[in-house]
Amino acid sequence: MIQFSTAVKNERLAAIATAIDAGESPASFVVYSGTRPSPGAAVTDQVALATLEVPQPFAADISSGVLTGAGFEEVMADADGEATWARLVDGEGGWVMDLDVGIEGSGADVTISSTTIYRGIITRISRIIFAEA
Repeated sequence: MIQFSTAVKNERLAAIATAIDAGESPASFVVYSGTRPSPGAAVTDQVALATLEVPQPFAADISSGVLTGAGFEEVMADADGEATWARLVDGEGGWVMDLDVGIEGSGADVTISSTTIYRGIITRISRIIFAEA
C-alpha cells in the first residue's frame, strides 16, 4: 500500500476543497434515488431527492490528513424515494465527485439514519469529512 506524508495528504485534500469551491456560486450536494451513473455521467432517470447548498468556502479545517467541511444549512426534501447515491457539483455545475449513500454502518461513502426520503422532510448534513488513509 502506498503511504503518503501528512503534508501530501493535506495538499490532496486542499485540491478537493478547491474543486468544490470552484465558481462564484456555492457548490451543491444532491442526494439521488436510482442507479448511480458512470462517474460524472449525465443524470437520466435518477430522481433528485434533496439538494443542499455547500458552504463556501467549503473547508473549515485541513490538518493531519483530514478535511472537515463547514456546517450545512438544512433543507426540505424535494421528492420521495430511496437515497442510493449523491453528487457534489461545484458552483458552476461542474462534476466534482459521486458518492454511495447508505445507512449508518453500511460502509457507504455517505451514511444517513434512513435512506427512505419523503418530500418535505428536513434534510440535514452535519458536516462532510474526508480522511486520507
